[in-house]
Amino acid sequence: MDDPAASDADGRKPGRALRADARRNRAQVLQVAAEVFAAEGLSVPVHEIARRAGVGTGTVSRHFPTKEELFAAVLLDRMRQLTEQADEVAGTHDAATAFFTFFATLVHEGAAHRGLAEALAGAGYDVETAAVRAGCDVSGRLRTMLVRAQEAGAIRADITYPDVKALMAGCLAREADDPHGTALSRLVTVVSEGLRTRPSRAGSEAAAGPLRPSGTD
Repeated sequence: MDDPAASDADGRKPGRALRADARRNRAQVLQVAAEVFAAEGLSVPVHEIARRAGVGTGTVSRHFPTKEELFAAVLLDRMRQLTEQADEVAGTHDAATAFFTFFATLVHEGAAHRGLAEALAGAGYDVETAAVRAGCDVSGRLRTMLVRAQEAGAIRADITYPDVKALMAGCLAREADDPHGTALSRLVTVVSEGLRTRPSRAGSEAAAGPLRPSGTD
């Protein structure tokens, strides 16, 4: 695949301005592809994604010449949305609520898009590096939220960001045999309570669950 740095947050090569209708088509393809890959797996053919998006197969191929490029664009688009959500939750909630809400969101996102991330990693595509270069530093947002929550006295001072990443990976390891996400949500709550300086009586922030994707009811 191409160098991740050669694509922007939508997976598009820099310097190629798109017409309004082309931008709409691209956005529709990405939305449909994300839903289809999450629900039905990565084997769904491009022509089926095009059909459901209401565009021709050639339109998809012009935007994404290979299926791997479509995979990457889907993930980068979602990371762009997550970055926006992180900024919103950080600006509208206290430090503890922001961290625990976004932590839950990232765990559930990891479960939903595990196949995409693994497929791209196998192809040598570093999605996280590409996202940072495209201005979608999701990990950086979570790291900042952790520091702020610790400064507010809400999270144990001895917890490091690598600890948080390891705990996220542990939650996702359980997801493999948890098709409805019930155990995953339970683990997120347990982990969140363990991170607190003083476990909350009701676990209000963790119980709030993950953020909903942009544009959903």
